[in-house]
Amino acid sequence: MDITVAWTFLPHTDPDQSLAFYRDALGLTVHNDVGKGTMRWITVGPAEPGATAIVLTPPAADPSVTDDERRTINEMMAKGSYATIVLGTKDLDGTFARVRDSGAEVLQEPTEQPWGVRDCAFRDPAGNQVRFNQVS
Repeated sequence: MDITVAWTFLPHTDPDQSLAFYRDALGLTVHNDVGKGTMRWITVGPAEPGATAIVLTPPAADPSVTDDERRTINEMMAKGSYATIVLGTKDLDGTFARVRDSGAEVLQEPTEQPWGVRDCAFRDPAGNQVRFNQVS
């Protein structure tokens, strides 16, 4: 089988703040920006064609989501327990400094984990956990 990851989805609560975080603080390229107001879908990712992209999406925009489910999603997002993405970087310390200096909330400074990964973590403007792993 020849399978790749094309997109992954993360919710946003403020598309402009999320755009500033992913484009300006992380340096990702905007591939698509559709909709208006809080009902915007913004696709960001590496500049090279075919790379996995992140679609920043309004939470619970699906009409089949109930009001109770929507409240639960909003509560989980506010706590930072709804969504996580793990990104890779060759320069963990430089990436950490750049994202920290952008004003992002630091969850964990660069740390050697007992399972063999060196990583750090932030929260994006919607509360999603964004982790960075040191890669070769």
